[in-house]
Amino acid sequence: MKHLLLAAAAASLALPVAAQEPVPIPSPGEIAAAAPDSDWIAIAPSDLLVMDLAPDAKGKARRVVIQLMPAPFSQGWIGNIRKLAAAHWWDGTSINRVQDNYVVQWGDATEKKALPEGLATVAESEYVTPLSEDLQAALRAKMKSDEAELLAAFRQPADKKIPAIKRAIPRDPFAEETIAFRGWPVAIDRQDQSGWPVHCYGMVGVGRSLSPDTGSGAELYTVIGHAPRHLDQNIALVGRVVSGIEHFSSLPRGTGALGFYETEAERVPIASIRIASELPVADQPRFEYLSTESDSFARYADARANRRDPFFIKPAGGADICNIPVPVRPVTK
Repeated sequence: MKHLLLAAAAASLALPVAAQEPVPIPSPGEIAAAAPDSDWIAIAPSDLLVMDLAPDAKGKARRVVIQLMPAPFSQGWIGNIRKLAAAHWWDGTSINRVQDNYVVQWGDATEKKALPEGLATVAESEYVTPLSEDLQAALRAKMKSDEAELLAAFRQPADKKIPAIKRAIPRDPFAEETIAFRGWPVAIDRQDQSGWPVHCYGMVGVGRSLSPDTGSGAELYTVIGHAPRHLDQNIALVGRVVSGIEHFSSLPRGTGALGFYETEAERVPIASIRIASELPVADQPRFEYLSTESDSFARYADARANRRDPFFIKPAGGADICNIPVPVRPVTK
C-alpha cells in the first residue's frame, strides 16, 4: 500500500496544475440580458406612437415606434401630438429632411394642411421643468453615490489615486448634473431646481421657427447623429425611437439646405401615424425598458462607463449620459 501511495503522489506531481479559468466579465448588453423580469417596466401602448412609412423599393414594410415622454416633461406638446395622431393628421404627409449626422424631420411639406382644433400654444418656459419630489430624491441618491465613489477614490493607494479619481463623477459639459430618471436621460440645474430631457441619439423633438415660436408638434424630428446637446433647453423633446431607427438613419440625405429634400419625388410618404392603443390588439407593439432605478441598470451603466469585457484594453473611466442608452426590449406575445 505504501508503494501505491508513493506512486500516486509522484504521478500527481508529474501532471500540470490546471489553470484556473478566469471569471468571464459580462458586457453591458449581457448584463441587461441577464436582468430579471422584475427589473423591466412595460411601456403602455397609449404611450407609443406608431409610424408606418410607405414600403421601401423592395416592397418591405417600414415601421417606426416612438415612446412618448412621461410627465413632468413636455406635456403641452405631447398633448398636441396625441390630438394630431387621433385626427390622423400625419396620414399622407412625408419625411422632408434628412441631414447627415443630425436629424430626420417630418410633417406637412406644403405647410398648408389645416391643424386640428384645440392645439395648445406652449411657452418657452416649458423647455425646462421644476424638479419634482421624486426627481429630487433620485438626484440626492445619485449625489450620495457620487460622494461614496469619490471617497473610495481617495482611499486608493497613492500610486492608484489618479486613475481612480478619473473614474469618479465624470462631468457633463452641458449641465451641472445628468441622471437617468424613469428610463430617460435628464439634465439638472441644482441652483435653479430645474431639469430637462437631453438630445441623445434617437430622441424625438418638435420642429419650430424662430423664438417665441415653440412649435405645435406637427413638425417632428429624430436625432440620427452625434448628440446635438446644444439644442437642449432650446427645443422641446417629446420622446424617443424604441424600434425602427434604421428606417430613418438609412434614408438618402437631402441635397437642399439643412438636408431638406428638394423635390416631392425625394420625400418619403407617411402612410399613417397612430397611438398604439388605437390599433387592433394583435397589431399593437409592446416593449419594456430596463428600470433605471434597478441594481441591474446600475451595473449596466458602470459597465458602459468602464468596459472591462475582453475586447477592451483600457476602461474609459466615464461616459456621458447619451453613451448610456436605456435598454429597451420587445415583448413577445
